[in-house]
Amino acid sequence: MILLVHTHLVLSPFYSGYCPSYPTTGTAIPCVCVCVCVCVFSHPQCGGHLYGSGLFSSPNYPNYYPDNAYCVWYLSAQQGQRIFLTFADVQLERCCNCDYITVYDGSSTGFPQLGRVCFNDTTHQVFHSSSQYLTVVFRSDYSGVSHGFKALFTSSLTADEGRVDCSSDNMVIVIQRSYLNSLGLSANDLYVDDHFCRPTISSTEVVFNFPLDACGTAKEMMNGHVSYTNNVRASQSQSGEITRQSQFLLRVGCRMEPDTMVQILYKARENINANITGTGRFNASIAFFTSSSFYQQIYDSPYEVNLNQLLYVQVKLNRLDNSLDLFLDTCVASPNPSDFKDRSYDLLHNGCPIDNTYYSYTNGQHNYAQFSFRAFKFLRTHAFVYLQCKVIICPDNDYNSRCRQGCRLRRKRSLVPQLCYNALCCASQSLNNALQILCVRETSAAIFRILSLNFQFIVVVLWHHC
Repeated sequence: MILLVHTHLVLSPFYSGYCPSYPTTGTAIPCVCVCVCVCVFSHPQCGGHLYGSGLFSSPNYPNYYPDNAYCVWYLSAQQGQRIFLTFADVQLERCCNCDYITVYDGSSTGFPQLGRVCFNDTTHQVFHSSSQYLTVVFRSDYSGVSHGFKALFTSSLTADEGRVDCSSDNMVIVIQRSYLNSLGLSANDLYVDDHFCRPTISSTEVVFNFPLDACGTAKEMMNGHVSYTNNVRASQSQSGEITRQSQFLLRVGCRMEPDTMVQILYKARENINANITGTGRFNASIAFFTSSSFYQQIYDSPYEVNLNQLLYVQVKLNRLDNSLDLFLDTCVASPNPSDFKDRSYDLLHNGCPIDNTYYSYTNGQHNYAQFSFRAFKFLRTHAFVYLQCKVIICPDNDYNSRCRQGCRLRRKRSLVPQLCYNALCCASQSLNNALQILCVRETSAAIFRILSLNFQFIVVVLWHHC
């Protein structure tokens, strides 16, 4: 109710005389006429606090609403839910500054304004709250009325009941089966506006996943946003084609934000005045392990072992970089830590095993390499054996690198260009029977490693085509 008081000070000619004198003073006082006008306007009963979901409308809807209406609806939902407000019908006076509806994103009119609806506006009819509260105000002025409006509000599901994930391409609707069970519904009862779009059903949830332009999804422009809406429905299995019972309906929407971010890169060309370049080497480490699992490292130094005991060795980059591969090219043993040439024994050479007990677990495929061999000692010296390995580092995405080539033997040009040969090695024995020849079958050559050459011998190689 509004109380308007208008006060006028009037020197009335009908009271131009003097007022009666008061006995206390005996002084004559001029009479002044004060005219007071009181105008009373009453608001219609409207507005109020609404919870969960429901309908509300302007006073007297669908008949004419009164002048000077001021209605406030306070909408709320459970903690963790949001409110969706839809205007099904809007018919206001043809003056947006006279009669209008204002929607606020919060529990009072002090919160940010989501939008204003006036006349018969059809572009601002759906609003989404960012919290569990929404406030709606309807105001009409002192003249000109119309039929008013009707609005529907619903609350979203909580996070443990369901959700919708929106992207630029797809809408993903996830509904928990525990929520459906509480409503007495089965996962097989659900469908969207296009009932041919079927969900994926697991033991805990029902998931619809489809493009934004499929499965009956509608595209709408609302409050400067593009929104995609669909409906999840439920129809319990029953015979017949029609029903007169209320069914489950869940309105699902994806409101796309009007702004997004894009990024691109360019490089400005610069004039180089000079170059300065340094060189360096990657640091790597070598260590013994207790078993082929390479789980437990041995920290004893020196590591005391038995002859012929299997030793497990890992070589790795100190920098953990999965874009780099480590390849063992050569591993040499020596009794002298400063001399691996004069007196040495090869375990691995050019990526090829030389010692017959050498076994590679991995090499050239990761930022580490792992191998094993049986322990030995050098004759006529102490029991210490020093091991030195040459390591090659390669980019992991370079499939032509040395790391990917593996064992690489030195080969001489073959005189016969066939793909493979069988080599038969025959030699006459020397006087001291010291001849030892190792014959190796290769795809492009026959290679011989002669361990002792203290005699005269004859080698006959018979080549046979495969």
